Amino acid sequence: MRLHWPSQAAEWTEALPVGNGRLGAMVFGGAGRSRVQVNDATVWSGTADGPSRALADVLAAGAGPARLAEVRAAIFAGELERATELLMSFEGRYSQTYLPYVDLWITLPEGESHGRTLDLSTGVVTERLTIGGVEVVRRVWTSETALCVEIVGAVPLDVEVTTPLREVSRNVLDLVIEIPVDSAPRHEPQVDAPVYGSGAAERGMVSVRINADGDRWFLTLISSTTTESHWRGQRRSDLPTLLNACDVRFGHVPDEVNVPDLLLGPEGNSKEHEQLTASVLFAFGRYLLASSSRPGAPPANLQGIWNGELRPAWSSNYTININTQMNYWAAEVTGLAECHEPLLELLEKLAVTGAEVARDLYGARGWVAHHNTDAWGWALPVGMGHGAVSWAIWQMGGAWLVQHAWDHYDFARTWSTLERAWPLLRGCAEFCLDWLVEGPDGYLDTCPSTSPENWFLVDGGPQALTWSATMDVVLIRAVFERTLALALASARSDPLLAEISAALPRLRPVPVFDGRLGEWVSDLPEEDPTHRHMSHMVSVYPLGQIVAGTPLGDAAVQTLDRRGNGAMGWSWAWKMALRARLGDGETLRSLLSEASQAFTGDRHRDAPFDGSEWGGLLPNLFSTHPPFQIDGNYGFTAALAEVVVQSHTSVIDILPALPSGWSRGSARGLRCRGGLSVDVSWDDGDVSVRVRRLSGDASELVPVSINGEVTEVVVSDVVELRGRISC
Repeated sequence: MRLHWPSQAAEWTEALPVGNGRLGAMVFGGAGRSRVQVNDATVWSGTADGPSRALADVLAAGAGPARLAEVRAAIFAGELERATELLMSFEGRYSQTYLPYVDLWITLPEGESHGRTLDLSTGVVTERLTIGGVEVVRRVWTSETALCVEIVGAVPLDVEVTTPLREVSRNVLDLVIEIPVDSAPRHEPQVDAPVYGSGAAERGMVSVRINADGDRWFLTLISSTTTESHWRGQRRSDLPTLLNACDVRFGHVPDEVNVPDLLLGPEGNSKEHEQLTASVLFAFGRYLLASSSRPGAPPANLQGIWNGELRPAWSSNYTININTQMNYWAAEVTGLAECHEPLLELLEKLAVTGAEVARDLYGARGWVAHHNTDAWGWALPVGMGHGAVSWAIWQMGGAWLVQHAWDHYDFARTWSTLERAWPLLRGCAEFCLDWLVEGPDGYLDTCPSTSPENWFLVDGGPQALTWSATMDVVLIRAVFERTLALALASARSDPLLAEISAALPRLRPVPVFDGRLGEWVSDLPEEDPTHRHMSHMVSVYPLGQIVAGTPLGDAAVQTLDRRGNGAMGWSWAWKMALRARLGDGETLRSLLSEASQAFTGDRHRDAPFDGSEWGGLLPNLFSTHPPFQIDGNYGFTAALAEVVVQSHTSVIDILPALPSGWSRGSARGLRCRGGLSVDVSWDDGDVSVRVRRLSGDASELVPVSINGEVTEVVVSDVVELRGRISC
């Protein structure tokens, strides 16, 4: 599949992304002076000792286990204002910023661009130009080690590299750059940013080399190294291999799609257009993840690896109450398990920095993380003492993020993935055990507790603090159950298992009020009934604790109905995934239609959260709030995979949420839990399925459901099945 734009980019949100996980670039195109904006995934402000120094500052301000006891007493006594005031002392400053790096400027004579094409199977951007009557072709891509710009055509050119950071030295086209030691988010405008150090600061070096064959062929190579060398993973495959491991097509998909036409909306048969849109968004999301998350570099952040601003929204870091998790929902199911590796490495860092925070701040074993983290493993709350507790004070960031270690194991079922997941889940379970306290009615409760980033009303005023918000309880239940499952799979004997087994039945059940899933421990009125977060719905997706066709599944449907459709990119994507899990393809279709509209507002303004300026897609297909956040793109891919295959129960369910009228399609290489790969094709109700074993237990019975009819098979190699569905 190739995506075509008929003109060059006038601004960053029209440029096209390429990347190899370490180097990322936005390609503008055009004759004359053309920009390629370059990022290096390891270029973050801050220092390795930043998290420890911040913890010391918070402890010195009076936070710690004794004050935590005061907070808990105030919450259980209903003194929420006092509890909020006390909790502010637990807030550190802020996690650090993912920064822009350099700009590559290539100057050609003036001419005409005939458009840019992004090939989603190779990751190459191709542009054709006419310059002085000469046909010129420019290609931009990333190899394993470099950003490559190839120009074919008899034209003169000039190459220049600039940086928005501090330039240390330059030797021809070798550029040494100093990286700031601190950079505050732009929602803290009172703090100057970026800040440079006076000692041995982190540095990066960019090298540019130009190869030429006469005056008709030029190849410019940009390579980079930084002194932030603690990312230890090694790349194991190239981009085309990753991209071609999985493919999903709804309806007819041409070889080349004109993106402006796609964004204009349907002509004629709207089902054809929506199926094409779904196919493009599925492939584009996989392309972005494979391009922005590879072993040997930090995980994909709020903007993947593409950022052109010194002070980007929310520091372009890791928001771990939904956004980072959504980045990786598609990794295992769409055959990008290798792309999960950087997130697992970040988890292993958090298990170290978060252990210090758990011990010193809360007097707990194990490890903890909160609302934000960064490439250094920040584990404290953020907020600088004035951040709203609705988002800044949430101790379950690690409990959600660690589910990815389980998923990495659950899809593969190999010894190596089990051994990697075990210490992460065990450490998180330790913290959860110590975080729980006995509540007023005998249950084990989390306290303080919030439901990110929502508020409830007490005496007409908004409050966020309570105990045992539903999201807390379902995440802890998942941590406990999955830790026990790992121990069983590895025949481990560990005294912690008895503690977990004793605590599990004392967790609160998911509450239901007025036919809907309760977000808090009691039936509290919401300040915003259509809030963009669906925190209490995490039990449906991605955890799979609540399934369709059950009383709690019915309550989940009622909850979504009350929340409503409209949202911003990532919220649309989560609602699509939730509807797919609940078998509601028709509402998923309407959500997709909303989410894929071209955004026509101000792309450069951070929109309010009240829904008045919620965005769809930018000209380059990036999802936006605004501002741009890439999680929506990744989330669309994950949600659309759920339309075709689901495996969160003990059954592989084929086409469980297919919208009516999507009567033809195919999927190749979707992954299922248990080490399985599934191919599906359907045509006017006839369904063909191939199940292939990649790893795991070859003697295990695998139930496969087509239109509710379950067939049990033993998949030792490849099994083929056929059936009928209503479409």
